[in-house]
Amino acid sequence: MGQSPHRYEVERMRVRASAFLELAREALRMENYDVSCFLSGQAAQFHLKSVLLEAIGDFPRTHNMRNLLTEVSKSHGGHGIDEFVRRNRTRLIALEDAYIIAEYIPATYTQEDARDMIQMAEEITGVTSKGSEK
Repeated sequence: MGQSPHRYEVERMRVRASAFLELAREALRMENYDVSCFLSGQAAQFHLKSVLLEAIGDFPRTHNMRNLLTEVSKSHGGHGIDEFVRRNRTRLIALEDAYIIAEYIPATYTQEDARDMIQMAEEITGVTSKGSEK
């Protein structure tokens, strides 16, 4: 595959994804678990959208991690992404919900929730980075 015509945007989105993940870790250290969960979801979304932008030149305007992962799987020929989604369905839904809940519903997250969502964002980055140029 040649170099993406969107390489600047892809790089900016990846920098933003990394920044959101680092802020999620900092919010966890500060015991601000709700914010940490929200930022973990943002990090995963920006990363997935950057992978799609690089691969196909566009990305769906959605916050649904499972849909984004399905699109990445299609564009990358699987690479274990479908199995990852099946194994982590409940955790992915929780990460999706953190985005919606942060905006609309007062909810309380625990330290364990925040740690798990950070880990999920890291795992999403790992599984979707295989086979794509960083």
